[in-house]
Amino acid sequence: MAKKNRKIASRGYRAFRVCNVIIMILLMVVILVPILSVVVNSFVSAAEIARRGVFILWPEEIDIGSYQYLWECRGNILRAYGNTLFRTVVGTALSLIVTAMMAYSLSKKYLKGRVVINGMVFFTMLFGGGLIPTYMVVKMFGLIDSLWSMVIPGMVSAWNMFIMRNFFYSIPESLEEAALIDGANQAQIMIRVTLPLSKAVLATIGLFYAVGHWNSWFDAMLYINTSTKLPMQNILRNIINSVSDLEALGSEQFELMDVKPASTSLRCAVIVITATPIIVVYPFVQKYFVKGVMIGSVKG
Repeated sequence: MAKKNRKIASRGYRAFRVCNVIIMILLMVVILVPILSVVVNSFVSAAEIARRGVFILWPEEIDIGSYQYLWECRGNILRAYGNTLFRTVVGTALSLIVTAMMAYSLSKKYLKGRVVINGMVFFTMLFGGGLIPTYMVVKMFGLIDSLWSMVIPGMVSAWNMFIMRNFFYSIPESLEEAALIDGANQAQIMIRVTLPLSKAVLATIGLFYAVGHWNSWFDAMLYINTSTKLPMQNILRNIINSVSDLEALGSEQFELMDVKPASTSLRCAVIVITATPIIVVYPFVQKYFVKGVMIGSVKG
């Protein structure tokens, strides 16, 4: 009887594995096909798009007109890349430092007023001041038309702080007690004990901040007035809009262009250029990603 039950369980497990593999393959296709279509469309000519439509998985002929047009705009794009790298690197570093300091403090149960401070932070997740008050605060501090306007106002995310705080809850208090006995203060405990044990959550939260800074464009549209200070997302958005407008109007300027990329192909090329750096960085932090999110979400 037991042997028969094991045999039935074995068959059920094999059926589950087969169904699981099929579902995973289908999900992979659903995810990869649009990505492949975007990459392929960036190498498709305007004539082929007009003839075959925008959903193309294999081009009849490779056309690099969109990348040639972006290369002609390389001065603005490289400058915008520099602005984006500044806000991504500096913004992520400052956000991690401030978030870690705040999360470490609020993870200590003996901190006076901890419940009140936690409540105030949580309140910001439910209610915001609004666009106009935020703009007035940024203007009052003299950050308008400054690269720091894209870094300082959104330096700390309440959600990320709570994830990191809950991760710090999982670190045994005995380690802190041992460090205190050895004469370490709270700053030394945080830097030498807590943070070295928190690589998973630091990598996870760092990725969240980095992707947010890399993809953000709305704050730059509000606060930046000088075109040379705009990040990459805004510059490429302006390039797409300018080509689309010229193409739609049939203007003489568009007809005089040496390279006439299709607006759809240009959009896809822009997506490839903007997404590639994050795709390259992600595999290096992926091993920390799931661990950091899961521990930070279930502990405490």
